[in-house]
Amino acid sequence: MNKPTIFGLISVAIVIISAFLPWLTIESKHLAFTGMNTAGSSFGEPGKLNIIVAVISGILFLVPGKWSARVNLFVSAFLAAWTFRNFVLFSRCEMGECPERQIGLYLSVLFAIVAFVCVILSNGNDKKNVPAE
Repeated sequence: MNKPTIFGLISVAIVIISAFLPWLTIESKHLAFTGMNTAGSSFGEPGKLNIIVAVISGILFLVPGKWSARVNLFVSAFLAAWTFRNFVLFSRCEMGECPERQIGLYLSVLFAIVAFVCVILSNGNDKKNVPAE
């Protein structure tokens, strides 16, 4: 395994963990939301899709070959786009209520982007499988 693959696996693990951390709080209503618990809002549960896509990306990091790297490029780009969408959706102000963003929201966006960069940096080749010239 090369370094970008290892960092990619670590980053998708952090994306999974961040789905369970606090994403935002609304002080006036005494509500705290995570990616998995958004009771009292119309946000749904975006953390479930974060976890599913991060698991798929982690599996594709482990599979050697060019095809898995190409598929993982799409999957990790979708993960980065989805987490950015969650960041924009969760952190917007509505009717004079501005929520306070928490660490889980920042971690999910940051490490989804790190996973995407790791896919770009890993070339899909395993050093053991490259024929000698």
